[in-house]
Amino acid sequence: MLKDRSIICFAGEDWWYHHPHSKNHIMKRLARENRVMFINSISMGLPNVRSADFFAKIRRKLKSMAKFVRRSPEGIVVVTPVVTPFFGSAAGRAVNRVLLVAQLRILMLIYGFGRTVLWIAIPTAKDVVGRLSEDVLVYQVSDKYEANTMDHATKQGLIKALHEELLDRADIVYYSGKKLFEEATNHHEKSHLLEQAVDFEHFASTTAKTDHVVPDDIASIPKPVLGYFGQVDSWLIDQKLVRYVSEKRPDWHWVFIGLKARPLDVEELPNVRHLGSKNYADLPAYASHFDVCVLPWVTDNEFVNYGSAIKVREYMATGKPVVITPLYEYERFDGPLRIARSYDHFIELVESALAEDDPAARAARQALVRDKTWDVRTEQVSDEIERILSA
Repeated sequence: MLKDRSIICFAGEDWWYHHPHSKNHIMKRLARENRVMFINSISMGLPNVRSADFFAKIRRKLKSMAKFVRRSPEGIVVVTPVVTPFFGSAAGRAVNRVLLVAQLRILMLIYGFGRTVLWIAIPTAKDVVGRLSEDVLVYQVSDKYEANTMDHATKQGLIKALHEELLDRADIVYYSGKKLFEEATNHHEKSHLLEQAVDFEHFASTTAKTDHVVPDDIASIPKPVLGYFGQVDSWLIDQKLVRYVSEKRPDWHWVFIGLKARPLDVEELPNVRHLGSKNYADLPAYASHFDVCVLPWVTDNEFVNYGSAIKVREYMATGKPVVITPLYEYERFDGPLRIARSYDHFIELVESALAEDDPAARAARQALVRDKTWDVRTEQVSDEIERILSA
């Protein structure tokens, strides 16, 4: 295991308000033996000013910036650096490079960071490469970055150019999804598939424990409950599917848990509830009230189609029945997972899930992810980084 190293991670998400992503889980484990600095998402630019999410995203980021530097319970130095949102221009990136490097060099001195392992998971962090005393550059490709036209208005060509330069300069390239990895056309000698994993014991407690106290805000919702936790954005959730199923099965109750920039249109329906964002530690207690775990993502969005949705593995670890819309990442699990090919098929699969009374089916779902833990993934990256350092 990597020990006594200084690691700086530029994440594509925010420690304080996003559902924990792979970087969050891996850095927590590396922090047991190393100094770790986690840089909250510097973004890829603002969404279009006409976007309904524009002001909500600004408010959220300003609240995170107000924390600036904090220590997490794991001892990680979590930083929301002061930068401008103008990554779409050369001048804006130049200003941000100066701001980022100045802030981080000061923090490295304060917290005793020496030569670093620099881990980047967002293309706009490219401009700090070579300026933070790194011995190893790790580039984690978590998404089809240039296909994301929903969260920002930065030109796709620029994002792709930053991405390709990082591919060239990295010592190790990790792909978080099978589709991303299989379609990579170069740098095979340094590229690796870093599949998503799961905090298995945490989510298995959903059905293993009998002493969960179900939170009041979900306990009052009648069953059956179709439950979802994670990102709740209007461009991500297939609201036509939710509306169709809600109208066909008005006695089924949808529960969404997670961060959103603005309300979903389907929240107007009497059997659809959004309970807000919840602490990661409390998710098993909420999931214990789910009858079926669902992933009703859109299927006609290129960015979404490359997703590898950690929550699906978390759902499987609970042992509860799982119904999802098609994702390339999970097609190989069709069977233990129920994958809906149409709106009516979704209803059919939920009905079969509600009728399921088979401990073997629960065990089969859990067996698929039992050994695919974040501890295993951390050992993998630790060994590969050590190999580069020793070389």
